[in-house]
Amino acid sequence: MKAKVNSVKGKLTEAIESILNEKKAVEHEYKSIVEDILDHEVFQQLQNFFHHNSSIYDHAKVVSYVSYKICKLLNLDYRSAARGGLLHDFFLYDWRNHNEPELAKEKYHGLEHPKIALDNSMKHFELNDIEKDIIVKHMWPLTFVPPKYQESFVVTFADKYVSSREFIDEFKKRQVGKIKGMKKKKAVKK
Repeated sequence: MKAKVNSVKGKLTEAIESILNEKKAVEHEYKSIVEDILDHEVFQQLQNFFHHNSSIYDHAKVVSYVSYKICKLLNLDYRSAARGGLLHDFFLYDWRNHNEPELAKEKYHGLEHPKIALDNSMKHFELNDIEKDIIVKHMWPLTFVPPKYQESFVVTFADKYVSSREFIDEFKKRQVGKIKGMKKKKAVKK
């Protein structure tokens, strides 16, 4: 069983890397599925909030597209995965620094933002049950209740993978900056 899980995990990792490294344009079908969300003026406000080294808007687009491609490969509901993946972080605040008493503080953000994202999504878009489940359960296992649908698991996995990749990329940039700073200090001392 463990070998089978590792095999599937390896194949999914390869598929995601290949999707993330694609140089060709995003598929027309994908764009037509999510266009109304991407063009929505409230959703576009996510460009003002950041997640690791990118805006939440850009992060959500990558999670959405990766989920769309994986669900398409697995013959799942790729439309719901694309839309739910795009809306999974639709919470519209800086979770690290805000003074709004009704919003989740940094300590509880991971637990509470899925509900906030679902509320915001339902205010602005019509959602099916799969999309709702994707949004509210994307932080599993932190949020305890597991996803109900396979598409929700795909988006949850894609979100964790993309977030980890963003974090590692940012960490590498910081380390390179530190090394360059140390080299400059050594050069000045000489």
